[in-house]
Amino acid sequence: MNPDHASVDLAHPPRHYALTGLRAPACLVPELEAAPDAEGLVALDLAISEGGVSRVVATGTLDADLPRLSMAGALALPGLIDAHTHLDKGFIWPRAPNPDGSFQGAVRAADGDRRANWNAQDVRRRMEFGLRCAYAHGTVAIRTHLDSVGPQTAISWPVFDELRAEWADRIALQAVSLTPIDLVLDDAEFEPMLAAVRHHGGVLGAVTYMGPHLDAGLERLFDAAERFGLDLDFHVDESADPRARSLARIAAVANRRRFAGRILVGHCCSLARQDEAAIDRTLDAVARANIAVVSLPMCNLYLMDRTRGRTPRWRGVTLLHEMAARGIRVMVASDNVRDPFFAYGDLDLIEVYREATRIAHLDHPIAGWPAVVTRAPAKVLGLDRLGLIAPDRRADLSIFRARSLNEFLSRPQADRLVLRAGRTIDTAPPDHAELDDLMGGYDGA
Repeated sequence: MNPDHASVDLAHPPRHYALTGLRAPACLVPELEAAPDAEGLVALDLAISEGGVSRVVATGTLDADLPRLSMAGALALPGLIDAHTHLDKGFIWPRAPNPDGSFQGAVRAADGDRRANWNAQDVRRRMEFGLRCAYAHGTVAIRTHLDSVGPQTAISWPVFDELRAEWADRIALQAVSLTPIDLVLDDAEFEPMLAAVRHHGGVLGAVTYMGPHLDAGLERLFDAAERFGLDLDFHVDESADPRARSLARIAAVANRRRFAGRILVGHCCSLARQDEAAIDRTLDAVARANIAVVSLPMCNLYLMDRTRGRTPRWRGVTLLHEMAARGIRVMVASDNVRDPFFAYGDLDLIEVYREATRIAHLDHPIAGWPAVVTRAPAKVLGLDRLGLIAPDRRADLSIFRARSLNEFLSRPQADRLVLRAGRTIDTAPPDHAELDDLMGGYDGA
C-alpha cells in the first residue's frame, strides 16, 4: 500500500477509479465468489464510481479500463458501527475521575458531574468531540445512550437531535433512553422520557438490575414499546454477582409477549458467573426471543472484579462464544470513553475489536469475528445499507497496512486510511486540549 507514489490520489480521486489487490474478511463480502484463506480473507478488486462501490470482483479479474491504485494486499473493512456508547458522558474524566475504579465510584462521580455541569453547551461540545474521534477512526454509525433522568431529559435529547442532523452525512446517529428500572414506574420520570424517545425517533431503554420493581418496570417498558412501535435496548447484569439474572427476566417477557421489535442487551457480565444449567436456560430463551447482545469488553475489564490490592480473577466479559453457537447475534462496542466508568479509550472500534479478540478469545478460528463491529451491529440497528463491502453502497472503507488479520491485530493501525465516499479523510483525532475550558484546565497540571 503506497498511495504516495500511485496513479490515483485518494485525497482527490477521479470520479471513477479502481482499488486493486485488497484483502477483506469473506463474511463482509458476501457477493464475492472466491475461496477464503485460513483466516477467512478473500482477495478482491473494487471499482469506485461517483463515491460508491460499483463492482466487487476477485483480484485480477477487473476488466474495466480505470485509473488504478494497487493496494498490495492491504486489509479493507467497511465502515465501522459502534452499537453501544455514552457520548453524553464522554471525556469528563479530568473533572470527574473515579476515585477507586469501582462501579459504585463511577455511578457517584458521573451522577455528581451530570447534576453540576451537564447543560446543553457542555453536552453538545463533548458529544461532538466524541463524534470527531469516531469519525477519524472510521466509524460510520453510532448508537448512544442518553441519561434521561430529571431535567437532563429535556437538555440532552434536543442536543442529540441537532447533532444527528448536522452529522447525517458522516455518522448515522441513534439514541437510547437511559434510566434506572425503578424510575420507569414513576410517571414524573417515565412520561417525559417516553415523550422524548418518541419525539426524537429514539429507542426505549433502562438499566435493569435485580430488585422488587424489575418485573413491573419491564412490563411497562414492553407495553410502551408495543404501543408506539419502539425498539428496546437494556443495560443488563453489569455485575459479578451470579444472582444478577435480569437477562433471563427480559427473555421471558419477550417470549411471552412474542415481542416483534428489536431488542439489544448490553454487558450481561454476571452470566459468566452462573452454573451451566442456568446459562443454558437463559441462552436458549434469549435465542428464542431473537435478542441480540453487545459486549463492552474494555469497560467491563476495567470495572468488574476490582478490589484494591487484589488482582482480578475474571475478565468481566459475557459468553460470546456460547451465544454465537446458538445463533444469537453478538457484537462489541466502545461503551464509555474517558469518564468514571472507563478512564481510557478514544471511540476507536479497531482498538475495541483488537482488545476484544484478546480478552474474549475471538480467534482460533477467527474468520467470522470481524462482523462484530460491522455486519452484526448493522443488522441489529436496522442499518441495512452498512456493514458490508458490496456494490451499490457508498465507498466508506478503512484500509490498513496489515495484510492479514494477525498483522492487523498486532499493531494499533494508527496509519490506517479512512475513505468516505471514496475519498480519504483526515484521520487525526481532535486534541484533548480543546475541552480544557470545560474541565477547568489541564488535568495533568
